[in-house]
Amino acid sequence: MKIFHNSLHAAHAGRQEMFRGRMVPSHELPERLEHVLAELARRPLGELLEPAVDDATLQAALLRVHSGAYLEFLQGAWQAWVALDPDNAQRDALPSVWPLGHRHAFRMDAPTRHFAARLGQHAFDAGTPLTAGTWTAARAGAACALAAARELLAGGRAAFALTRPPGHHAGPDYFGGYCFLNNAALAAQALRDGGCERVAVLDVDYHHGNGTQTLFYERADVLTLSLHGDPATEYPYFLGFADERGAGAGQGFNLNLPLPRGSGFEAWSEALERALAELRGFGAQALVVPMGLDTFVGDPISGFTLRGEDFLRIGERLARIGLPTLFTFEGGYAVAELGVNAVNLLQGFEAGAGS
Repeated sequence: MKIFHNSLHAAHAGRQEMFRGRMVPSHELPERLEHVLAELARRPLGELLEPAVDDATLQAALLRVHSGAYLEFLQGAWQAWVALDPDNAQRDALPSVWPLGHRHAFRMDAPTRHFAARLGQHAFDAGTPLTAGTWTAARAGAACALAAARELLAGGRAAFALTRPPGHHAGPDYFGGYCFLNNAALAAQALRDGGCERVAVLDVDYHHGNGTQTLFYERADVLTLSLHGDPATEYPYFLGFADERGAGAGQGFNLNLPLPRGSGFEAWSEALERALAELRGFGAQALVVPMGLDTFVGDPISGFTLRGEDFLRIGERLARIGLPTLFTFEGGYAVAELGVNAVNLLQGFEAGAGS
């Protein structure tokens, strides 16, 4: 398995996030990725590479999933934040005002120029700090996803985009859930553009990948499947319900399998089998797996009870699908155990692929 590593990921290091009325230390930390690297050094799975993607190619790929206006905003956001107040250089940017998406409330397309308002136009929560290095880290991470897609298109069996910040909550023109650029969607689109007629995205993060669903919701060429905490009580709350099955040409090509807080591996496995049955009927030529590990029993901001050994079995089952598979590194905030859980899943995949 080729592993494309974002050596610039630590440029994004959020200090604080807003959580239910109070500021708390950010859960999405550079140490998350470092623990995975340490475990890969202990249990090597394959070649560790940096992506070789030129700027023009990367920009074209980003524009396939995100709007040009949004990318321009992200690129200049930190400079605009500091220009608002020089003291802002010492604190991360968090939104404090949002338009409401209702025709009798606020205009979503209002031509506002104040940075605080523009930040609210592009963010859907106050828990995703934008930092001086966010654009650098996120863009380098997108290059990892694109390089991993190229590996599959060249005939590779599996590839891993080991990067942060994560991506599956990011939509066409918005960020949130610690995500700025949608690496899984970027990879899926690159696989489509590279010749795969049908691509499946199977999201195993505890939190629903609302951005990925939105990006492909009206398309029949990308099947989106997600196992996650029930949004009736779990973040991101406003998307991820079972009745969301796609729209227009995409009707029937989105499947959400929400589970109640406290679900263990048995219930999670039953949901996985439902997702795999849908996947088998789709006829995909490649699979993208947003690999969230916050389903772990010790995760501080999630609510399932999977254990370390369960990730080995998940990897084995994903391998038995028999498709070229691309993993993107998503959630998982029990930092000390994260490396073991990540490598367990990938090692299980390698074992299953070789059996």
